[in-house]
Amino acid sequence: MLPTIAIVGRPNVGKSTLFNVLTKTRDALVANQPGLTRDRKFGRGCVGDSDYWLVDTGGLGEKGEDILERITQQALLAVQEADCVLFLVDGRAGLTAADENLAQSLRQFNTPIHLVINKIEGLKKELVSAEFHCFGFEIHAISAAHQQGINVLMETVLSTLQKSPLVGDLQSEEAAPLSHSQGGAEDFGIKIAVIGRPNVGKSTLVNRMLGYERVITFDQPGTTRDSIFIPFEREGQKYTLIDTAGVRRRTKVSETIEKFSVIKALQAIDAAHVVIMLLDASEGMTAQDAHLLGIVLDSGRALVIAINKWDGLEQKHREQVRYHLSRKLHFFDFAKIHFISALHGSGVGNLFGSVNAAWQAAHRQINTGRLNHVLQQAVTAHAPPLVRGRRIKLRYVHQGGHNPPLFIIHGNQVNALPNSYQRYLINYFREAFTLEGTPIRLQFKQGENPFSGRKNIITPRQRKKRQRLMQYVKKKS
Repeated sequence: MLPTIAIVGRPNVGKSTLFNVLTKTRDALVANQPGLTRDRKFGRGCVGDSDYWLVDTGGLGEKGEDILERITQQALLAVQEADCVLFLVDGRAGLTAADENLAQSLRQFNTPIHLVINKIEGLKKELVSAEFHCFGFEIHAISAAHQQGINVLMETVLSTLQKSPLVGDLQSEEAAPLSHSQGGAEDFGIKIAVIGRPNVGKSTLVNRMLGYERVITFDQPGTTRDSIFIPFEREGQKYTLIDTAGVRRRTKVSETIEKFSVIKALQAIDAAHVVIMLLDASEGMTAQDAHLLGIVLDSGRALVIAINKWDGLEQKHREQVRYHLSRKLHFFDFAKIHFISALHGSGVGNLFGSVNAAWQAAHRQINTGRLNHVLQQAVTAHAPPLVRGRRIKLRYVHQGGHNPPLFIIHGNQVNALPNSYQRYLINYFREAFTLEGTPIRLQFKQGENPFSGRKNIITPRQRKKRQRLMQYVKKKS
């Protein structure tokens, strides 16, 4: 088992900056603003031949709002599950009462603690660390932003863990990751991104699908700020759930932090195999929902649509919602629609069946011979239209990629094939190969005319015809 190291500390002491440096990524949002990180974020680091899991946590030491208490619960849970704790403090701010209270709280856990003094660039380490010796922890002085003292810190921490009887051999076969950041979850099953507008219940749905409170839920828009990758296993199938921040209309996004959160959410769509688009049943489908669905369609990702908060509607309201959705979602008729309640769990279990089917359809490899047979059936049932008096010919087809399935069709005058006939071919392929839950893309290859660009070319047939004509003229003359 690889060791797990948790980074804890007061808000705005540089925890996320240190996380990004150790994982060599930019997965954690970083800004000069306290309270940016809320949920636990996992990543993988490496020093030499030693790998380890790293956990970024929200700031501790603040009380008042309910959401701050939930952030504290998440951070303390990370400390409880970790093999080692990096207790980060601000060297420029010096020793504070909040640091002392936090140190007292950390002592209650049976977890090795390393005191890490951050932001020491331009300062003397001896003077900065003098007042922190009262904690009795092993002290390290670093600068996460300038990457000073990082290697020495991790070599010391990992050497201590190797000697600890609580941690297995670091060189042993590594276990399946408990969780991972965006850069390294490629090999852990089907990646599912849960997207939607703010406050539609994305984090609640993620917790319900996992079966425990993994991410913070709060009745306030904008609770989730970063994309959280959470691998898990269900009925022998591996998945990676991606909880994303809510995406509002661009005109309503003013804060810089929210702009980065939106970018992270859009990146999660590209990183996913299947996207669950969550809609609020009480509000119906809005223009922003349609915009998000358009982004998913352009990305080519498999799609499952979930209508949340369905249990709170009366029967008359439900019929109205179904009617309006049938009119507005006709462009996404390939996606399975589920009516669920993330809070109470009704209908949530059915999402996995649609996710698996959509993933299998998006990655299906189809035999070229079978593809051409279906293409000929489609052309026979409904021939392509005429262009300038000549029939468009579709000669053969082969698969050019997957996720989404890409079919390359070769023929004559295919560049003039109307969109209506292209949709007909897509629907025919979808029904023939049961490609539900995924968009299908067609690419057309125009056959080259061997005589294009060549002037005064006479074919053998034309030459014989001309010779016979000349002979006939001579006889008559």
